[in-house]
Parts: sequence; C-alpha cells; structure tokens
Amino acid sequence: MIVDVHGKSVYAYTGGQPFDPARPVVVFLHGAEHDHSVWGLHARYFAHHGFSVLAVDLPGHVRSAGPALASIGALADWLAALLDAASAPRAAVVGHSMGSLIALEFAARHPARAARIALMATALPMSVSPALLDAAREREPEAIALVNQWSHSTLAAKPSSPGPGFWLRGVNRRLMERVSARGEPHLFHTDFAACNDYADGLASAAKVACPVRLIVGRRDAMTPPRAARALASAFAAAGVAADVVTLDAGHALMTEQPDATLDALYAFATER
Repeated sequence: MIVDVHGKSVYAYTGGQPFDPARPVVVFLHGAEHDHSVWGLHARYFAHHGFSVLAVDLPGHVRSAGPALASIGALADWLAALLDAASAPRAAVVGHSMGSLIALEFAARHPARAARIALMATALPMSVSPALLDAAREREPEAIALVNQWSHSTLAAKPSSPGPGFWLRGVNRRLMERVSARGEPHLFHTDFAACNDYADGLASAAKVACPVRLIVGRRDAMTPPRAARALASAFAAAGVAADVVTLDAGHALMTEQPDATLDALYAFATER
C-alpha cells in the first residue's frame, strides 16, 4: 500500500489484507537500518485476526521516499500525519529499538491518537558510542557488521530457524546492506544520531495516557533490560498501566523469538 504523506510516497505492508480504517489499526515501526520486512510474521497474523495493519518503511528507507527524518520528534509527528493520510483516527503502535522511541514520543505528543504502545528492545537514553556513530557515517559496512553481531545472542537461535541454510545473522546483515544500498547516503548514521540525540524520553513518558507494554530481551547487548528500568519507573510514577515482558533473546526479538514476540504483542493488543 502506498500512502501520500506531506507529498511524499510512503510504503506500508498491510499483512496481505486490504487496509480498513474502520477496524482497529496497528502500526509497526522498524529500527535503524531496517524496513517493514522485519514484521512479516507479526503483521500478517494481526491482519488476519481482526486488525488493520500498517508496517511501514520509515522515510528514506527502501520503498518510502526520502529524505530520512533526523529526529525522533519529527518521526513522531510524521506518524500522526501517516494516520491522517490513512484516515485512521487512532492506532496501537509497536516499535522496535529506534521505532520504540518513535512510538513513545508519538503517544506523548498525540495522546488522543495512541490506543496503546508496545516498546520492544527499548532504552532511555538510547546512547550510541562515538566510535559506532563514526563507523556508521564513514565505514558503514563495519558498522553493519558490528551491530549485526551485537544484535543476536546466538549463532543459531531455536526454534525460530529450524530449517537448514537459514542463518539469522546472515539474513539480517543482507537486509541492512539492502537498506543501505537503496537508501540515501549515511542513512545508518542518520538513524543512530536520532536515537543518540533523543533526550526527552522520561519527560515524554510522563505524558503518555495509554496502556504500555515493554518487551525486552534477557540477553540483549544493545539495549539490555536494565536500560528500560528508568522508563518503566517513569510510567509507574505517572500512573500509566505498564508491564514488562522478558524474552530469552537478544536485541533481535522478532527473529530469535518470533512466536513469543507475537504472543506478547497479540495478547497486549486484545486485552481489555
């Protein structure tokens, strides 16, 4: 599905079903140097079980026109404009890594539009080391290799990859290379810098009015579970209904534990 947002084309995967804004809407937001395809299983399941789905390519990522937006705040406002373009008054938002920051800021800036938010592999602050920022800008293949290594807790996750010849690290690396090849120059650095510069998270958490679920990986080396504690505490202090689900996975929750991730997301989306 192609949607026009501020005169720019945006691609959204709808899970194999026509998008109907009259049904409950779920938006899936990918992380840095990724695209909508990381949500293939989850978007399709939701689309065939009562929801309308928008699994988007963020601006400047593969099928969505650029330029890429350089701040989490700009991306949060872009998400509100996307819902306007899709005639969707409100949505549940699921975000992974960088996408979790967008979901958080969207719920803070547009509380009437956020039905609930699921923040996966999240952290506040989501700091990126100067060395990795430099590699993302000047030596992108090196940055891709480093992040790909740190994102996975194992060389061969089970049961997510039971078939021979299917390698999580290899698939993820190829996806990041594809995003790099089809995106604008220095896209990885733009994404990382947006995460690194986001300083409003705790203040934004105090403005969230909808239910929240944090989904973290027990062996996540990129955004370890302890990095989400400040966020969980901020929600609790604000009286927001928030819970934490911990999965036996690294940063790549959707591929290392696809079924457990789906269970956690669908149970959250359908609970009263």
